[in-house]
Amino acid sequence: MRFFTCLTDDHNLWLVGLAAVLCLIGSIITFRLFRRLGAAEKGTRLAWSFMGAVATGATIWCTHFVAMIAYQPGTDISYEPLLTGLSLGVAMAGSGLALWAASRAMRWSAELGGVLFGLTVVAMHYTGMAGFATDAVIHWSPAYVAASIVGAVVFGGLAFNRARRSGKAAPVVLMVLGIVALHFTGMAAMTVIPLGGAADHVGADSANVVLAFAVAAVGLMMLGTGVATYVLDMQFRIQAKARLEHLLESSVDGMVVEQGGVILAANAAFADLVGVEHGALVGEPLARWMTDAAHLHVGSLLQSRLTGLGGLEIPVEIAARRDGGGVVQTDLMIYAVRDLRTRLAQERRIAHLARNDSLTGLPNRSSFLEWLTRQTAAPLGEAKVALLAMDLDRFKEVNDVHGHAAGDQLLIHIAERMRAVLRPGEFVARLGGDEFVAVVTVDEREGALGLVDRLRSAVTAPVTLEHAEVSCGLSVGVAVWPDDADNVSALINDADLAMYRAKSSLATDVCFYEEEMDEAVRNRRRMAQQMREALEQGQFSLNWQIQAAVDTGVITGYEVLLRWIQPDGTFISPADFIPLAEENGLILPIGEWVLRTACAEAAGWAEPYKIAVNLSPVQLGHVDLPRLVHQVLVETGLPPSRLELEITETAMITDMDRTTHVLRQLKLLGVSIAMDDFGTGYSSLSTLRAFPFDKIKLDRSFMSELDGGPESAAIIRAVLALGESLHIPVLAEGVETLDQLSFLRDQGCDEVQGYLLGRPQRTADAEIQPAARILWDADPAKLAAAA
Repeated sequence: MRFFTCLTDDHNLWLVGLAAVLCLIGSIITFRLFRRLGAAEKGTRLAWSFMGAVATGATIWCTHFVAMIAYQPGTDISYEPLLTGLSLGVAMAGSGLALWAASRAMRWSAELGGVLFGLTVVAMHYTGMAGFATDAVIHWSPAYVAASIVGAVVFGGLAFNRARRSGKAAPVVLMVLGIVALHFTGMAAMTVIPLGGAADHVGADSANVVLAFAVAAVGLMMLGTGVATYVLDMQFRIQAKARLEHLLESSVDGMVVEQGGVILAANAAFADLVGVEHGALVGEPLARWMTDAAHLHVGSLLQSRLTGLGGLEIPVEIAARRDGGGVVQTDLMIYAVRDLRTRLAQERRIAHLARNDSLTGLPNRSSFLEWLTRQTAAPLGEAKVALLAMDLDRFKEVNDVHGHAAGDQLLIHIAERMRAVLRPGEFVARLGGDEFVAVVTVDEREGALGLVDRLRSAVTAPVTLEHAEVSCGLSVGVAVWPDDADNVSALINDADLAMYRAKSSLATDVCFYEEEMDEAVRNRRRMAQQMREALEQGQFSLNWQIQAAVDTGVITGYEVLLRWIQPDGTFISPADFIPLAEENGLILPIGEWVLRTACAEAAGWAEPYKIAVNLSPVQLGHVDLPRLVHQVLVETGLPPSRLELEITETAMITDMDRTTHVLRQLKLLGVSIAMDDFGTGYSSLSTLRAFPFDKIKLDRSFMSELDGGPESAAIIRAVLALGESLHIPVLAEGVETLDQLSFLRDQGCDEVQGYLLGRPQRTADAEIQPAARILWDADPAKLAAAA
């Protein structure tokens, strides 16, 4: 009861109430500053510790001093200034130490700070009581003194414990109880026995009230300073948080702000990424979603996985930086989290396209070469590796009739069927267009026929596309490793050769590689490659063969003949390489070279002889031929009247209308057009009727058969008569004897060309050979003797 009687009988309750208000306000401010100190950056901890020390010290000192002023022991009292000021210093220093210790990131730091706070209150109280001066005898109760100390320490420890655990009201209540318990229990421990007379209570009470309010005002000013600092800092933090939230939300990547392993802020992108509500992220441990965040170095990138809603793992790329540049360093971490699912999906698609055909999804050439290399490199014992080179038959017809879209759909269906008939260990790929390959391990060559049959069934089965039923055939060439080749490149080439043989065969659609039968194709491919090199290295040359008038023997012109002599001196006949050049398209650059070179050389001759240049059917079918001829004539300076272009009637009947149009364009340039090899085509008369040729060249075969019977002579007479009736000059090729020349002269032929006049030469300045000149120069007696 001593505690309560001391409170009610020995104190001015109005002043006690004032002390309680000060204590309550100061306690609230103290714990707000304590929380701010816990979140303060390292460079600002000292400032916040000082502010907390001032506010907390002022709280307990003002509470104590106002309560001391409210104490009425029945005698006049005064306070020794030095000890009173010392008590304020003790309060502030001890409070600062207590707040600093409680804010440390250790296990029992809050409780330690609370104990230090309680001891500070005790030290402050009894230091202030030491400055209590009165004309009386003072007795102390050790039990009450001990109780006051225990109460201050216990309530202080509990208050800071609850403050560390995010409590709001409980720490304030416990701190107020601790201060009140210390003061009033400590005052109850003191018994004052006055020695003098009774004190003037009225005057003393008035003075004490004034002094109490003065002290309270000073304390409130000190608390106000702390409150103002706290409010300004809070406003700054709110603004900084708003800017941070704006920065976070403006990023397309997930952004997280973390401190001490706890999320302080996150943007909507991160919330959507992990699949939770935006507001549910704040205050949660970051490790719940990002397990690797602790291993991430500042300024580096880490590819990791984010744990989303329901345990879903999301591949992400995480970047981290520490907030606070320059001198001030904080433990605030900002993480940028980028969703990698789209990028990884694109990378997987790119990797898939790099190894698979984009249309059918089958492995492509790169995957095929890797598979074949791996199969041929592995030890197979007695087993062999069969390579199937496949080409679709009639696929071009599908494209031409139904369009390329239908062709693509057909390829997709065929690829799906091929994939469906494969067995374990078998492999099929698309190389491009309608070319496919397959690889299978077999014990003997014929073992590959099982896969061939299954693939043939898959390919040849009809496919319905947009109300049209289409189908293809399959040509297959088979080469076996190591029987047919000892390396991958040769094996592929062998299978390819066998496939081309199967494609050209009428009896079978499957051919195994046979060295002897496929050597011709290999030689043609080798020659095609050599032809490309010959064009680049200038191995081609031109020869000139004389053309002369039959009646006078005067040279009328020269025919250009293409020759190919390899560096080793080997002569390649035009009959061998010209058809091959027409097949692979090389005839276009070769023909342009011949035309340009012949015109340039003829333009420099002293005599304006006409030159005859052969045109291939491939050249004639090219739309740029008239432009090319015009360009060559302009560049070389050769008059168009000196250029004669020779074409075969076979080239014309391929596309009569188009060829006629091209020839008319050439005629408009001023060049002459001659029909070459007349008499060997299919419709010579209709061809002559379709286009007015400037010359007819009678094929050399009629000259070689002239001595074999009257039929050839009759045909020659008919052609000459036809030319005369159509007013078209006729030139006979292949004239090699005087009898042939004499016959042509007697029948009224216009011009001749052949070995009798002279063999083809590198230059066009040779004269007609004497053997032919006899016909024109000798008298009849000498001519008979020469014959």
